[in-house]
Amino acid sequence: MWVRDRLDGLWCDEDFADWYPRDGRPGLSPAQLATVCVLQFVLGLSDRQAAEAVRCRIDFKYALAMELDEPGFHHSVPADFRERLTEGDRADRLLDLALARLKDAGLVRERSTQRTDSTHVLAAVRDLTRLELVTEAVRTVLEETAGTAPHLLAGLVDEEGGRRYGRPVRLGKNPTRPKTRINTTGANAFRLLEHLHGHGAGRAFGSRIQALRQIMVQNYYRDATGRLRWRTDDDDGGLPPLSLAIVSP
Repeated sequence: MWVRDRLDGLWCDEDFADWYPRDGRPGLSPAQLATVCVLQFVLGLSDRQAAEAVRCRIDFKYALAMELDEPGFHHSVPADFRERLTEGDRADRLLDLALARLKDAGLVRERSTQRTDSTHVLAAVRDLTRLELVTEAVRTVLEETAGTAPHLLAGLVDEEGGRRYGRPVRLGKNPTRPKTRINTTGANAFRLLEHLHGHGAGRAFGSRIQALRQIMVQNYYRDATGRLRWRTDDDDGGLPPLSLAIVSP
């Protein structure tokens, strides 16, 4: 809708002058059909659903600069338009036109040089999500222990641990020292499990301890030297399949 407010549309009919013959009866607006294709792709609509949206939805009519009582078009029309779009470099030219107009309107700005690829970005985001899971699982076990056997926490949770696990974890987009947090949280979780197991509390506390134990197995392992390691896809066994991975304590 911002595009409609600032630009009166990404394209105008003159941009499609060489797509159609000059004679014959007037057809539907190609600029509107191009916009419908964009909305259809973004919203994942079929041709029938897109035609119905143009007929019924006010936001579609606004984006297309149509009157509210306009009936729209038959659902077969977008397919014909896409056939024309695939000829030559028409799609690239349309995208270049849209990008140039968005830049002129200040809706798109130049970005600096990208210094990493999306694979590393996605891996880092997944690590943070897994770290939040482990931290939250530790917190739930501590809460359960505090409610059922608070004496077991004496000497186990210090002031720093209280700040870290005393409320739901939210790491944010750029947490400080994520690798250190991964190692520290893993060590705290194993220490908690060993402490509760040593006091025979495993059965008494039920499912939360069992969930933490499984979460730790799925996210950490011990190497040949006994050192705690963060699991990755490249490790022996790797990460569990999504169908088996625990995503919430």
